[in-house]
Amino acid sequence: MTVAVRRPTPLTLVSGGRAAGREAAIAQALVPDEPAAVIVEGLADGNAILADLAEQVLPSPSFPLQLLRIAPGCLCCSGNLVLRVTLNRLLRHPPARLFISLADASHIEQLRTWLTASPYDALLALQADIQVS
Repeated sequence: MTVAVRRPTPLTLVSGGRAAGREAAIAQALVPDEPAAVIVEGLADGNAILADLAEQVLPSPSFPLQLLRIAPGCLCCSGNLVLRVTLNRLLRHPPARLFISLADASHIEQLRTWLTASPYDALLALQADIQVS
């Protein structure tokens, strides 16, 4: 019996700018035919680029995308439980890549520390951040 070794899911934190700018930066970073998931903090501000990509129909969308929106609030403080539940559900069937879009990046280092602690240290591989101006 062979046991499949699970590779950590690459995770990119996206911060700065307005929601539309962060979503455009994520859309630009998507790789065709690579399943990805995006956790977006807060509501969209009129730009539906990720929602449009996520709603593309099968059989073979160019960008297979799962879009999850969570309530705005500091993800390492008030939003910790919501983010933890969302991540745990998502990582049951992990995408090839994961992005987290932050409405407020004032505690990004604390969030990064939390994401590199157990159990996420074995499940996620933090990539270089995307900073939107």
